[in-house]
Amino acid sequence: MGSGHQGAAHRLRRASLSRFARFAAIDWSGAKGRKHKGIAIAWCERGDKAPRLVRPDHVWSRTEVLGWLTETAAEMPTLYGFDFSAAPPIAERGAYFPGETAVPADARSLWAYVDRLCEDEDLGAASFMEQHHRRHFYFGAADGVKAEFLHHRVCEHAFNATGGGKASTLYDAIGAAQVAKASYAGMRLLHRLEGKVPIWPFDFAQDRPMEDVPRDGSVVVEIYTRAFIRLAGLSGRKVRTRVDLNLAMKGLGSRPARLVADPSDHQTDVLIAAAGLRAIADDRLYWHPTQLTPELARTEGWTFGVL
Repeated sequence: MGSGHQGAAHRLRRASLSRFARFAAIDWSGAKGRKHKGIAIAWCERGDKAPRLVRPDHVWSRTEVLGWLTETAAEMPTLYGFDFSAAPPIAERGAYFPGETAVPADARSLWAYVDRLCEDEDLGAASFMEQHHRRHFYFGAADGVKAEFLHHRVCEHAFNATGGGKASTLYDAIGAAQVAKASYAGMRLLHRLEGKVPIWPFDFAQDRPMEDVPRDGSVVVEIYTRAFIRLAGLSGRKVRTRVDLNLAMKGLGSRPARLVADPSDHQTDVLIAAAGLRAIADDRLYWHPTQLTPELARTEGWTFGVL
């Protein structure tokens, strides 16, 4: 990524799209409540038809998304991308929450731990940050120096090094995006998927070839929508017009999206990400990032689309 757009474009042209039959992107939300305007879903089949929004006028709940995913995953092999972080960093400091002896040290056990502690409605996880582990999160100046809370995973350092901006940290609890709340809520969803849909890279050993991922089933990955906007050649900026959306579609080898009005950035994020997933899903480089070790695959995971 970054300065590698030419190489990425070359790989996009070569993609055979033989592994998955469908590609879905989900813009997630960690907001409190039962319904969330910040959730949007788009998907597309293999080929070059533009992705389409799934129930574009519907206000989704997180529980509905879980039900929709488990139902549609059985229909055909689908690659699902969720825009949240699957785990906090652990490589930097040796623990997700240093000094907390009850917190597990691997991602799957952490998902179960978050789900067990949180009684928030609709798979919410605000209480995890506000009550159970409050001292580890930055909510404002009263908490001290913000820089002391800004810890990142290996994949986030890799993305930041490309010049694409600063990926958010799961210890920063302020700001409009609320990436941290969305991610801990996402961990509750990932826990509920256990035994139903495999999650990359946690369920796959990284010393095996891509072809060892089950060819007849669906897979969930973590995505960062800005990475796909950059891959499309738009420098990672937010997309809010049909013109810019279709520039991104073209950059990802997709036909134009036929929308009747300018979309929201939630909608463009998932439309672009769905096309981006389709464009790179058969490139083994994205399934085997150089820095992704078996230990990271077990503890931190990786953002699919970051090399």
